Amino acid sequence: MYIPDFQSIMLPMLEIASDKNIHEFRDAIDTLVEKFNLTDEQKQELLPSGKQSIFENRAGWAKTHLKKARLLIYPKRGCIEITERGISVLENKPEKIDMKFLKQFDEYNEFLNLTNQNKNDDGSTNEIEIHTPEELIETAFQNIKRTLADEILEKVRNVNPAFFESLVVDLLVKMGYGGSIKDAGKAIGKTNDEGIDGTIKEDKLGLDIIYIQAKRWKEGNIVGRPEIQKFVGALAGQGAKKGIFITASSFSKDALEYSPKNETKIIMIDGMQLAELMIEYNIGVSNQQTYEIKKIDNDYFGEIY
Repeated sequence: MYIPDFQSIMLPMLEIASDKNIHEFRDAIDTLVEKFNLTDEQKQELLPSGKQSIFENRAGWAKTHLKKARLLIYPKRGCIEITERGISVLENKPEKIDMKFLKQFDEYNEFLNLTNQNKNDDGSTNEIEIHTPEELIETAFQNIKRTLADEILEKVRNVNPAFFESLVVDLLVKMGYGGSIKDAGKAIGKTNDEGIDGTIKEDKLGLDIIYIQAKRWKEGNIVGRPEIQKFVGALAGQGAKKGIFITASSFSKDALEYSPKNETKIIMIDGMQLAELMIEYNIGVSNQQTYEIKKIDNDYFGEIY
């Protein structure tokens, strides 16, 4: 069973309120979960932001659309109640309630502010009628982020070894390793293999040391298991047990599955992960535009709404 889209939730939600009682929205969600036979995994699946479950988000928007069509009201905070219009709709036993169905009501059309942007030329359903606004925003955000990561990775693979070395130091320090840029720069040694090898403090106090190896390899030049084994051997030679292997390319399956039999801990960061970390810690990127997503502050309104 898949997680239903918000339009598929509309009719079942209205049916829950058909007894004309006031229902806690949280209780309605639990009933809907049972109605759609959702698994625990599906119930807990989150939006990309990790702030809210997908099903809860979709149920919330189903509730909003029903309210805008005047089929439901919010009698008090966190509750829903069916209206006379809602009762009338159910008496006609609709097969489903969706956005197209709700467009028969003037109040709903005012909510949508209908224009041609919500209609495809061929009359088919568009993305706006399938996904909730949060899902559309987050999908667009992830697409932008992935495109940016691809652009960063292309740049990284073409910088000179010295710049790559500086980039790695900047990132690790921004992530909290190495103390200061000056301390980290001293710890990183120069090599002739288009990468860097050296040590860096695990924290600002230098309570432990992490060994680093980085390969500025091109796409397709995959880091295999032998490279990881040599890195583990290098750690053993230094009496170290923690290492970070960074590459601008990728790791083979054998490399990723390799696990030292001793207590050595190896973290492998491939090109895409490197690019994503650079985005997260603002290395080589800058803000172009900021959008704030706001919601009602129920504490401000107390129990009025």
